[in-house]
Amino acid sequence: MDAQQTAIAERCLNAAYDKTMTFPDIVGALIKAGFEGYVVDYRRNTTTYFLADGDNVTLENRPSQDKVAAQFDQPGVVAQIKRAQANHPEYSYAAFCKNVKALGCAGYIVSFLGKRVLYFGRSAETHVEHFPR
Repeated sequence: MDAQQTAIAERCLNAAYDKTMTFPDIVGALIKAGFEGYVVDYRRNTTTYFLADGDNVTLENRPSQDKVAAQFDQPGVVAQIKRAQANHPEYSYAAFCKNVKALGCAGYIVSFLGKRVLYFGRSAETHVEHFPR
């Protein structure tokens, strides 16, 4: 992975927290840079970005003391996803992360190829969310 791709991944992660890019804009920038997806791991507090050849870079998420609840509340997670997709003015990625952790989401996998996000709990319960059209 070259330095420019790493910088793009860092910029996109910061933009999510800082509300300077929307999710579709972040996805577009990452795809243009050659990424095929990424994984957010709330228990390790990291996001790993993957190229098609398997090369990857792992970045630290912003600090958080919030823990992942034991029980995966799929309807609650879906409600948080819908709220994020609506792009309410009061929406923030940090609040989204805090809320889904409290609902038992241990992380999620974003696949640009599959145009979907797989949210998972500590007991491997899942919810698949297809990219909005």
